[in-house]
Amino acid sequence: MSTTVLAAGNHFIRPGLFAEAVRAAAGDTPLDIRELRYDWPHTPFGPVGEVIEASGTEDEMIEALRGVEICVTEHGPLTERILAHCPDLKLFCTSRGGPVNVNLAAATRHGVPVCHAPGRNATATAEHTLTLMLAAARGVGDTHTDLRRGVWRGDYYDYDRCGIEIDGATVGLVGYGAIGSRVAKVLVALGAHVLVHDPYVRPEALAGIAEQVTLDELLGRSRIVSLHARVTDETRGMIGRKQIAAMRRGAILVNCARGALLDYDAVCDALEAGQLAGAAFDVFPEEPLPAGSRLLTAPGVVLTPHIAGGSQEVAHKAARIVAEEVGRHLRGEPLVHCANPEVFQGS
Repeated sequence: MSTTVLAAGNHFIRPGLFAEAVRAAAGDTPLDIRELRYDWPHTPFGPVGEVIEASGTEDEMIEALRGVEICVTEHGPLTERILAHCPDLKLFCTSRGGPVNVNLAAATRHGVPVCHAPGRNATATAEHTLTLMLAAARGVGDTHTDLRRGVWRGDYYDYDRCGIEIDGATVGLVGYGAIGSRVAKVLVALGAHVLVHDPYVRPEALAGIAEQVTLDELLGRSRIVSLHARVTDETRGMIGRKQIAAMRRGAILVNCARGALLDYDAVCDALEAGQLAGAAFDVFPEEPLPAGSRLLTAPGVVLTPHIAGGSQEVAHKAARIVAEEVGRHLRGEPLVHCANPEVFQGS
């Protein structure tokens, strides 16, 4: 008898990619794989029921999950209502770094383990961070815009405009997790001196790579500051006017983490006043970026539309991580990336 699986993909991690990975992980186990495609990223995700980041509708998911035991998805929602209508569901795997499209408490109450894919995009985001860092350091945003407008400006060779090198620069990283640690290693290879502020990092993890300092010291010493912290009650808005004023004049600020970490109006003021020489952002307080945003006209800014974590390798990696959890489930083995392990208590 075969196990019924729903592969609910989108235009990034396609349903067929999930299906292929699940078949490989399942080995000889007979599978009946159904496919469903959501329209993300062509249509933005958003709230569905009580979950904050999902695609599609509850009704669509309820219909797709009829008779399904295992679901692998990226943005498909799992809400209280869906769980109540899908009693056959035994495992739900979301290929996000965290289960933001899942009502985890409800899943636990219904006895459904939820797996996710931590670290899936760490390499891609680290590489994109370095791309933006280098672009901001050399003024690529403004020079690119000028050339696209047909303007060739020789004054970008002026001392105050020609940018800085990473080699020999002091670069501060706020956060030293899977992404920040990768960024640090490349910066060291480029000749930078790396400072880190992360109250949770172990000293041995920094040995030979970076120097642990307070946030105030990092801001005051760094020529470039890059944010890599998670958003918590403690870190929300952690870089505001006071912190930007404490940075070296002419410093550069980079954020590929989360928009909620930073006061973007304060950044624009600092860019216009010359306190900051440049900035580079992949994340914003409101997405999509509003047409009237000051970031679109502020000097020295490089912008990308929240794509740091998107690469072809990420799609394959994320599908493989959740498919391996499906394989473990089918073999009766412990799950590695289960977000609600309490679901197994008393079982």
